[in-house]
Amino acid sequence: MNPRMVTQQFEQLIFHNVSENGLSVDDVSGRMLKFVAADPRAAYQFVIGTDCQVHRGYTKFVTGIILRRMGKGAWACYRQVVLARELTSVQEKLSLETALSQEAACYFSQETLSRIEDVLLPYLYQGASLETYIDIDAGTQPIVNKTSLYVEDMVNRVKAMGTYGVRVKPDAYAASAYANRHTKRPVRLETSV
Repeated sequence: MNPRMVTQQFEQLIFHNVSENGLSVDDVSGRMLKFVAADPRAAYQFVIGTDCQVHRGYTKFVTGIILRRMGKGAWACYRQVVLARELTSVQEKLSLETALSQEAACYFSQETLSRIEDVLLPYLYQGASLETYIDIDAGTQPIVNKTSLYVEDMVNRVKAMGTYGVRVKPDAYAASAYANRHTKRPVRLETSV
């Protein structure tokens, strides 16, 4: 592998979904506010989760951002980060997945969630609500999941943030379903000459 390989850096915050590419944090916030404003009486879950897939020569991480209108659809996007090495440690993978979810959560914690709450507040007694979660792509059954040894550490990291609830498999759909689907496609890594 060329040591001067150009990869996406952790601080690059570009999001995509099935209909749009190159969304900034502000774009994502705007799309979510528009989605909530279309039905402010609904119950919502704002969920962030990351999964990774090891490919030949690199590891691809995908962080999913999902705003789910309970029983009535969702708006979602994802962020892709490529690490120029093949991760083999389950603990390192899970730790980086959790860190990337926490990083994304920090960009939406203050202003965006407050603005969503402002839209929902007048309809609170008509069913409006907002729950926030970070999904950890780990199971708790030692026989089935290699990740079970590290679940408690990752859960404690998310709880320490104070803003987000935490979910693990099988409830962690943002990580284990949405983000996982986008980790499978290989990326073309650019190399410097």
